[in-house]
Amino acid sequence: MTQLALEAVDHRIAAIAGTRHGLVTAQQLLAVGLTRHDIAYRTKIGRLHRVYRGVYAVGHRPISAHARAMAAVLAGGPGAVLSHGSAATLWGIHRHWRAPFEVTAAHRRGRAGLRVHRSRTLIAQDVTEHFGIPVTTPARTLLDNAPRLREEAFARAFNELRLARFLFFDDVAELLDRHPPTRAAKRLRGQVTNPRRAPTRSDWERMFPRFVKRFSLPEPLVNTEVAGHEADLYFPEHKLVIELDGYDTHRTRASFESDRDRDADRLAAGLATVRMTWDRFSVTPGREADRLHAIIRRR
Repeated sequence: MTQLALEAVDHRIAAIAGTRHGLVTAQQLLAVGLTRHDIAYRTKIGRLHRVYRGVYAVGHRPISAHARAMAAVLAGGPGAVLSHGSAATLWGIHRHWRAPFEVTAAHRRGRAGLRVHRSRTLIAQDVTEHFGIPVTTPARTLLDNAPRLREEAFARAFNELRLARFLFFDDVAELLDRHPPTRAAKRLRGQVTNPRRAPTRSDWERMFPRFVKRFSLPEPLVNTEVAGHEADLYFPEHKLVIELDGYDTHRTRASFESDRDRDADRLAAGLATVRMTWDRFSVTPGREADRLHAIIRRR
């Protein structure tokens, strides 16, 4: 192969890898003109890095979790998608990636370092892309994870996906209409027929003390009157109010205006107000805690 031809091949490989988190398959490399000997040689000299059998990273080993997840999908073969626990992490249900990565594929082929599921009920409506990675939809991801999650965690996952605008009731209903009446489907149906449309006040009050203890925050006063208005949480030493918000608490203009009026009254009294959403509190608690520590130090 001439130098010009090699450069053309490199450009084509880079174009393919650029759409898949820096990854290519052996079939794609063969399709652009490389031989198996060429692939072996490029792997030896470090231009390609084998991630799974038949899956290579171009230029360097995959660094990000998203790249490793994409590699797992490619290793699953044509039509494979990230699923189950790995899909739950991609959608933010789980906080951490767990090994091995899980995919659902048309053919259940064993792969070292990969957990492959086979499903006869997975169809095109159950598949989407998130961060450029083929993955089960939020509704299907909840269905697949229903047997694994405790009731509180399952309800919280459903609610958080909905608040993030990833999950809609119509999508869940459509999935359930064509899915066999399994125990997992029944559990998911329960969230549609009797959903936790927003975190309740008791949810906040039950979980916030754990948050305070976990991140060594000062102990706040709960549901106390401050500057003529009831505050969800109040740090009197720092003149700091925390209001625990959710999207569903501001469905009307009146509630929206009332909250801003209350914030202005407190500011006039020398108090600062921080509004914390359920999504931030439950998905990124460490970030919220760091920010509160910084605010408290300054006050």
